[in-house]
Amino acid sequence: MTLTVPGSKQVQHFVLKGDLVVVQDVREALMQGRNSDGKMVRRPLSPHLQVYRPQISSALSIFHRFTGIALSAGALLLALWLGAAATSPGAFSLAQALLDSILGKLVLFGFTLALFYHFCNGIRHLLWDAGYGFELPVMHRTGYAVLVATVGLTVLFWGIFLVIG
Repeated sequence: MTLTVPGSKQVQHFVLKGDLVVVQDVREALMQGRNSDGKMVRRPLSPHLQVYRPQISSALSIFHRFTGIALSAGALLLALWLGAAATSPGAFSLAQALLDSILGKLVLFGFTLALFYHFCNGIRHLLWDAGYGFELPVMHRTGYAVLVATVGLTVLFWGIFLVIG
């Protein structure tokens, strides 16, 4: 069987035997498919990020993964802080001094930013799991809403933290 891909030459890499497709090159198995009319077509392999124009949904998806990793690192820091508290007053005062430094405050701010982002985007994913929000305009609106809620919750949290002490 010969496939014709728009804008390219004809390709013959597999044989159709009844409903069974025999592929001569295993890489071609990844590229074969049927269109909505049932006609065999040759599909491209998934391209790299350089091919696609960045969109809010893809950027938020990547950021969701990064914040998950950051939260795991933050959980380790929390465990170290608790371990220092359980070990001795000297170890706890050292850990507390590190967290009270400018770098420590920056790390804590980044942790809360990641926490609130992951929380808000997790709610968005729960809505998707329930079947809501897949329309493109709704997906974009909820993506921007996640960003606004993340910034708002982080600023609110740190504002309260700085006022209370």
